[in-house]
Amino acid sequence: MLHVLRRHPVPIEAHFEWVLVLTYALPEAALRPLLSPGLVLDVWNGWGFVAIALVQTRALRPAGLPARLGQDFFLSGYRVFTRLPLASGRTLRGLKILRSDTDRRLMAAFGNLLTHYGYHRAQVRLGRTPDALDVRVVTPRRAADLQVAVQLGPAAAELPEGSPFDSWDTARRFAGPLPHTFSYEPESQSMVVVRGVRQAWRPRPVRARVLDNTFFDSACWLGSPPRLASAFYLEDVAYRWERGWREPCLNGVVRV
Repeated sequence: MLHVLRRHPVPIEAHFEWVLVLTYALPEAALRPLLSPGLVLDVWNGWGFVAIALVQTRALRPAGLPARLGQDFFLSGYRVFTRLPLASGRTLRGLKILRSDTDRRLMAAFGNLLTHYGYHRAQVRLGRTPDALDVRVVTPRRAADLQVAVQLGPAAAELPEGSPFDSWDTARRFAGPLPHTFSYEPESQSMVVVRGVRQAWRPRPVRARVLDNTFFDSACWLGSPPRLASAFYLEDVAYRWERGWREPCLNGVVRV
């Protein structure tokens, strides 16, 4: 019955001190094998996307508890842009969970107990000045090591080299934020959906230099090198995860 407990049963509140989102573009064919039953790949001009969100989180706690009882931690999350068709005819846009890393052992333990987010323990080193942010994430067996240097000064004039987007506005409209996360539950052959509610989400483009990213080194990505499509940064965000709910998966894996 552990899978019932992992349906995100409790609404959660937190404050994001800062968020950095790196969005990578890959050919549709490279991402479709990662889809869970019922999900449709979210594409733009023939490209699919993986987002890496780096978040400094403060005071995470069950909704309604005072902030002083919350937990502070760092999170790096890997997500595929997807859509979930519903029996009602609506379609939800959101993210399929691939992997999550955190610097807190307690967060990894409780996160894996109450969600399908796939938390791993990592070592994290942060360097911060008014004009720059440096992040290094070190994981066991280099499964998802990441090192990125970010300029926090005036907005970048150009998109990352090789980005499929034609402007920062297009990148921002497509790349997020997406309101839902999707986790397939094989025991019930259904999708666990969690809706995120945010305040003051005002991302700005930044220049990001990725020095190391081993997540894309595994065999499933070979032959499909990812392109950094956009990098956005924001600060001071109030965030809430609603209680999860289940949706039936329609017709197995949808490949359209």
